[in-house]
Amino acid sequence: MTRMTARLSLRAAAAAAPLLLLPWAAASAWAHGAPTDPVSRVYACSPEGGAARSAACRAAIAANGAPFTAWDNLRVAGVGGRDRQVIPDGRLCSGNLPAYRGLDLARRDWPVTRLAPGGRLTLTYASTIAHTGTFRLYLTEQGYDPSRPLTWSDLPERPFAEVTDPPLRDGAYRMTATLPADRTGRQVLYTVWQNSSTPDTYYSCSDVLFPEHGKSAGVARSARPAATPAAPPARPARTAGAPTKSRAPVSGRDDGRPERAAAGAPVAKATQGGSGPSAPLLAGGAAAVLVLTGGAAFALRLRRR
Repeated sequence: MTRMTARLSLRAAAAAAPLLLLPWAAASAWAHGAPTDPVSRVYACSPEGGAARSAACRAAIAANGAPFTAWDNLRVAGVGGRDRQVIPDGRLCSGNLPAYRGLDLARRDWPVTRLAPGGRLTLTYASTIAHTGTFRLYLTEQGYDPSRPLTWSDLPERPFAEVTDPPLRDGAYRMTATLPADRTGRQVLYTVWQNSSTPDTYYSCSDVLFPEHGKSAGVARSARPAATPAAPPARPARTAGAPTKSRAPVSGRDDGRPERAAAGAPVAKATQGGSGPSAPLLAGGAAAVLVLTGGAAFALRLRRR
């Protein structure tokens, strides 16, 4: 009877192993990326972004009914360049995805990054899984009203910059471009990433602030609100190398006054080959291995008796 029990225990452990390790296989389908500098709404309001306690982010999370944990997964399949036909007006920031509808709220206090008109932009686009594709960067036209929902008519027909297949380094794509010289006040940097390695297109809104005429045109380092705690580390990945820092958002103030400087928000590391389990999945897998090892050892002890 004891030997039979031991055999059954070993068989049960072997049968349970694939089920316990299933989440590892699902990890390869996880997410992919979003801008962290100038910070996108979805990243700023995520647990990693550091601005989730701001008024705008609290309102967005309330509208969603859930936090922006999957900040790197705002993607729509099958668009194929037909962005203006597929994504309706007023839903540009969410990509018309219900899980991100809070990002479409028309507000003047979204976390913002200061830029200089006509200056050099370096866009940092964190990527948790590498893809090939083309980035198209748009900036709202002068006269854009942030108190109204963002529409396609607020954006020019053509992007001011377009970059195809930039290299992925230290967990992020980095692109440089010259900003339009005629913008002032609060604007939206709208980034479209159309993949060529998948059928997906990613959308993101980054709120930016240009100085008004007659004010200093220098780029101010943006800062996290004083009441916001330091951002937790980004999801760990299997690629070695320290994470690159990005500028953290300004608290939403758009009166041109300087903000207190703070440390930047982390950029996610890349995963090798577009796959690899995240930290929670690794922890679950490790727990599964411990359970199986303990069960096998217990079964062998029973068999020896």
